[in-house]
Amino acid sequence: MARPATQRAASPPRLSIVVLPFANIAGGSEQEYFTDGITESLTTDLSRISGAFVIARSTAFAYKTKRIDLRQVGRDLNVRYALEGSVQRGGTRVRVSVQLSDCSTDTQLWAERFDQELANLFEMQDEIVARLSGQLGAQLIEAEARRAERSPDPDSMDLYFRARALINRGSTAEYLKPAEALLKRALLLDPNNVDALAAKGWVDMDLGAGFITGDHAARLASAEAAAIKALSLAPNHAWAHLVLGSFYNTVNRGAEAIAEFEHALTLDRNLVYAHALIGMAKTALGRAEEAESHYREALRLSPQDVAAHHWMSSAGTSKLHLAQDAAAVMWFRRAIEANRNFAFTHLSLAAALAYLGRIDEAHAAAKAGLALEPSFTIGRFRAGARSDNLVYIGGRERIYEGMRRAGVPK
Repeated sequence: MARPATQRAASPPRLSIVVLPFANIAGGSEQEYFTDGITESLTTDLSRISGAFVIARSTAFAYKTKRIDLRQVGRDLNVRYALEGSVQRGGTRVRVSVQLSDCSTDTQLWAERFDQELANLFEMQDEIVARLSGQLGAQLIEAEARRAERSPDPDSMDLYFRARALINRGSTAEYLKPAEALLKRALLLDPNNVDALAAKGWVDMDLGAGFITGDHAARLASAEAAAIKALSLAPNHAWAHLVLGSFYNTVNRGAEAIAEFEHALTLDRNLVYAHALIGMAKTALGRAEEAESHYREALRLSPQDVAAHHWMSSAGTSKLHLAQDAAAVMWFRRAIEANRNFAFTHLSLAAALAYLGRIDEAHAAAKAGLALEPSFTIGRFRAGARSDNLVYIGGRERIYEGMRRAGVPK
């Protein structure tokens, strides 16, 4: 049915997308179910993104046997973006290719390919959808940020998307400070912009909990206030629950933190940070033996994530707590391969190597860490304890001693 002229003239909503039916290149009924399942699951997962407008599966599947003109699809459905894909099975391998395009220009924005050994098709379907959903969310944010940068008169959501794209690039002052400035402008224009509130809380948590700025306590209080206000406006906002959980995790309220993270995952199963933060919270509660599985899940869902090195480093820390020093070294070396510029990983590696009796290597690791952060001391690290749990405190004492043996200043 044709749209009324007034509706056709309206601009497509932000974050509007259709997941077009994936093509089953190799044929076969079993693979047809697999292919359709990817399309349906991605449609469901993308609809969980805050503010997203996702065309229903029933409408999208009307294009299953048609020749696709993306500009026409964009006009027909009034969407900005389209996701296309294909599945090809050859011998013992399955290849899934996807591409995200801008409908207005028929321009490819992003592409990805999964090529792996054939296992259970439907387990593989879940794996592929989990990885794609997180990457697609970030790519859509990036695309909206680029649009917003071209706007002569940005509104609150334009500013939010620009800030969110910066946040997605890393937890350093280089990105967080300009993101904070954009979010302050967004909230001046619309104090009830829930997405901007949650993002502002996340920035405050990163800057405060990471001791990136000198106003640690004020940052944490601001993060808590932003999360609580966001949830008062939108109780099911997954990212706001994540921020509130992060605050609880930093102020010795670990059980409440885990509850918030788990609730966030019921709202968005692909919220990878929640998995990693559960691992951190469990370590702080003296349950380090449970932590590794949560970091592994975060890495499974988003192996190339900008925060992946943090999750690997945190897994190593949990192993240090458990006196599993060889395993800790393995995790720390993986983390350093992913990002060599995070001082704490080098210093933690130094502690693990010291306990293994590899003193020369420990000294070299400590030297590398101190070159990145010359002001680091064991005393400063001690002041950042997140819990008064005796098992956790004992684990940290062990790390302090390992660092001391490696030559880290007291």
